[in-house]
Amino acid sequence: MKQSWKPGTMISPVPAVMVSCGESPEHYNIITIAWTGTICSEPAMCYISVRPERHSYEIIKRTGEFVINLTTEALAEATDWCGVRSGRDFNKFEMCGLTPEKCKVVAAPAIAEAPISIECRVREVMPLGSHDMFIAEVVNVLVDESLLDPESGKLDLQRAHLLCYAHGEYFAIGRLLGTFGWTVKGSTRRREIRRAKGK
Repeated sequence: MKQSWKPGTMISPVPAVMVSCGESPEHYNIITIAWTGTICSEPAMCYISVRPERHSYEIIKRTGEFVINLTTEALAEATDWCGVRSGRDFNKFEMCGLTPEKCKVVAAPAIAEAPISIECRVREVMPLGSHDMFIAEVVNVLVDESLLDPESGKLDLQRAHLLCYAHGEYFAIGRLLGTFGWTVKGSTRRREIRRAKGK
């Protein structure tokens, strides 16, 4: 039996990402974001939702650029710290021992320690209530070569040990259950076996 609760943000788990921004080193900042995701594949587009009172909000609104850095188990402490401290008071790169990395397209820095950094350019800012949504186009993606299979070049994200967030808690991503389309492939195989057995 399910209880009825008031409307709330109960979609979980979600990515826990560090968003870096700023057009020059004196303005560089990092904000931890859980309200983020993909919204279109062609062109590649994503979003982040940010409270207007956050320090990064004005930086992103002014520059129209940001970088979504995927986080890992090794970055868990930095991810949390950057979410509870303000860039008005701290240099988050220095405090967390993180390295600003030059991006290929946007002026905002990537985080060198992140396995994947997604360079974004804002297309639209949509006021929603507690948060404003920054709808952005992905203009480049930086991928750590250690995640690539040396023979096939295929991306293996399991090697990154990515982090996710659910209802106030951080979690490591668990074991692989299947790949895209595995249920259809499995059903086809089961039908083939039944036919071979005459069932």
